[in-house]
Amino acid sequence: MATNSTSSWAVAGFAAALHVALIVAAFGFVSLLADAEPVPDPEAGRLVAPLTVAASVLALLILLGRGLGRGLRPWSLAGLALLATWAAGVVGATVSYAAATGTILASLLFALSFMTVGFGAIIPVTGALVALLAAVTVRAQQGGVERPKWPWERDGEE
Repeated sequence: MATNSTSSWAVAGFAAALHVALIVAAFGFVSLLADAEPVPDPEAGRLVAPLTVAASVLALLILLGRGLGRGLRPWSLAGLALLATWAAGVVGATVSYAAATGTILASLLFALSFMTVGFGAIIPVTGALVALLAAVTVRAQQGGVERPKWPWERDGEE
């Protein structure tokens, strides 16, 4: 049930781009509606959120690139994506916060709270959603579904 490796990495790349777009949109909407900053701690610096997102997106890209080629079930891949993006986000937030403040324990506590309760909780949720959509896309391709054609690509077939 495995698919072409090139096709799975292409879907993984587009899924990672969708993941970034969803995170940026969700951060923006939640920030506007709640009138809150994504990273409320002023000691954290400006790079905590971008580096956390980058670590999570990289983890999702690698997971999808390898997992889609192995034919994992969509819900299994979504669960793995939830865990992988959360763990990568914790690592990214810990490292970037520690670089800004110099304290390891406070950085770990900040990262755990950010990824579990704060804006960072958006990251694994969107990661799971994107992984589910990517897995469904690959399974549809395996089933013979072709991409939709633009009107000018059709040769009067309809």
